[in-house]
Amino acid sequence: MSSDSQQLAIKARGLGKRFALFERPADRLKQLLWGRWRSYGREFWALQDVSFEIPRGAVVGLVGRNGAGKSTLLQMVCGTLTPTCGQLAVRGRVAALLELGAGFNPEFSGIENVYMNAAILGLTREQVDARLDAILAFADIGRFVHQPVKTYSSGMFVRLAFAVATSVEPDILVIDEALSVGDGAFARKSFDRIMQLREGGATILFCSHAMYHVQALCSRALWLEGGRVRMWDEAVRVTSAYETALVVESQNAIDSVATGPDSTRAGAGFDPKTRRTPETLSDAAPVHAPEGRAVITAIEAWADGVQGRELAVHSGRTDVRIRIAFASDPQLPCPSAAIGIAHANGMTVASASSVGDGVVLQRGADGVGAALLVLPQVPLLKGDYTVTVFLACERGLHPYEVVERALTLRVLQDGLEQGLVALPRQWS
Repeated sequence: MSSDSQQLAIKARGLGKRFALFERPADRLKQLLWGRWRSYGREFWALQDVSFEIPRGAVVGLVGRNGAGKSTLLQMVCGTLTPTCGQLAVRGRVAALLELGAGFNPEFSGIENVYMNAAILGLTREQVDARLDAILAFADIGRFVHQPVKTYSSGMFVRLAFAVATSVEPDILVIDEALSVGDGAFARKSFDRIMQLREGGATILFCSHAMYHVQALCSRALWLEGGRVRMWDEAVRVTSAYETALVVESQNAIDSVATGPDSTRAGAGFDPKTRRTPETLSDAAPVHAPEGRAVITAIEAWADGVQGRELAVHSGRTDVRIRIAFASDPQLPCPSAAIGIAHANGMTVASASSVGDGVVLQRGADGVGAALLVLPQVPLLKGDYTVTVFLACERGLHPYEVVERALTLRVLQDGLEQGLVALPRQWS
């Protein structure tokens, strides 16, 4: 084996996966009995001719529409599906966050399932004994760990499954769709655990519909379409090309772009539980945030001295000021804030974040604080735009809350320029 091959965590060459689809259950039985002589179903290739190499310690994003073959590829990397053709080499211990708890027995207690699931992931009983206290402390389900899993709430089940899956110190971590699981403090804990694995040198294969997360976390990205590789390049280039393809497809559809893919909208890709509307701010605006969380307590905006949720903006002249008040757990680092501006057709046209601009927000000892964002001489051209507000962790990756369509900007202009923004320019 060459030294280059030894430096690879995952290597795929001409990978393909074929499934047989049957119209009726009886056809499946006929295929088992007489399949040597004729076929009673039709072939479906979930993956075809997929090739890529992932070095050890790399963080790679996997993007594509539903049905593109992403889950099939992840299951082959995890060993739960075998390729129909091609070669796949996976070097190192793999931990997967696909269907959390898929290997749990509902009749067994939490403790029994910890030992069983850890054994499936490759740990000996002695290794589990040494890690058991840490696993249970992380899951934090108390005395229920001695009860059958079938009596657990969905939140308790997720806690225990995640604690076991990430306790094995994997060489390769496979994540499908979500960076964190559960609610409140546990969502933050789970996110931090994944970041620790990343910083510890684990290879991460990360599948998500949230292009922001792929851009922020990944060095490269693989775009699958129709079971084939559409693009394999730097994450920024792949996500840009993918989002452009979604927008073009939406614009060419019979319906308006506003009914297009969610990933073109501000706030897309975040857990619906973190999303709120401006009307709900007054319903859940505590002075102090719950443990392990941060919440938005108020959003205020001004344009030309006028305050409101719907603001008239003169293109190139009006300054827009947005104040985002928050309450956070003082035991956590101070959160970050961000906004996304979307056109009425649903396409995100601009964004700004405190993390991206190198600004550290301030708060009081009680965890209460506010961020003030000023957008001078807003260069948007005529049209209606909505502003989505985000409150996230100090790294800007784990969302605490998203307030969709928090503000509406109705932009007026004097000239006849076309498009979405007025670009700085010089004529000679």
